[in-house]
Amino acid sequence: MKKTHYRTLWLSDIHLGNRDCKAEYLLSFLNSVTVDTLYLVGDIVDMWQMIKQFRWPQAHNQVMHKLMAMSQDGTRVVYLPGNHDEPIQSYSGMAFGDIEIERQLVHTTAQGKRYLVLHGDQFDGDVTMGKFHAWIGDKGYDLLLFLNREFNRFRSWRKREYWSLAGYIKKHIKGANEAIARYRQACCSRAAEMGLDGVICGHIHHPESTMENGIHYINDGDWMENCSALGEDENGNLNLIYSLENMNNADNVTPLKVKNSPSKAA
Repeated sequence: MKKTHYRTLWLSDIHLGNRDCKAEYLLSFLNSVTVDTLYLVGDIVDMWQMIKQFRWPQAHNQVMHKLMAMSQDGTRVVYLPGNHDEPIQSYSGMAFGDIEIERQLVHTTAQGKRYLVLHGDQFDGDVTMGKFHAWIGDKGYDLLLFLNREFNRFRSWRKREYWSLAGYIKKHIKGANEAIARYRQACCSRAAEMGLDGVICGHIHHPESTMENGIHYINDGDWMENCSALGEDENGNLNLIYSLENMNNADNVTPLKVKNSPSKAA
């Protein structure tokens, strides 16, 4: 099978070590692509969850080895740690083998557009999310993932394809939408202050590509609910990548399909 090539690929919120990490699907996707530059935009390893309960299945180990192999086989890999892998933040400016560590950086596309790249937890102190922030950060989000997991187990039993119940619920919670809007605005304000064309982030597990006051905001999503990524082709076009295939059987995983973003780097 011919592999899809990306000039640049962004992945975030993989949460290796968490039982809701979709490592099998990520591994299938990584095996279907070649990449010049790979940005790991935070929360790659869920150190918070691993402190509570250590869990490291073979698929999670295979993803880690795949990322390391890519860095050794010609792909530039940059790790921008987030809040769940916070201990790695202290190594910003250094490298682990062939993997660079940066807290944030500016990426220039093939079209000359400049994007701030960072996980996004930098804005937690600026964005007051109130009760929803506490809810999504602790027991509420755990419950949401539990419901998502059990719901899709039932769908799998019924031979139905994967569907993100968690994403659907969040979209229909007023507080969630307000929090996402404040987060988006904070990210775009930082990019505007730096004189950039846009911002690429993760953190809130909500893939999105939109314009906010002249700034291109892109959230590459996650690999717990949405199984999404962001890719740049050789012409500098930026597209969100979604899983649109049947995700019921981990032994029969198919590559992800690309869905055009609402707006591209012009």
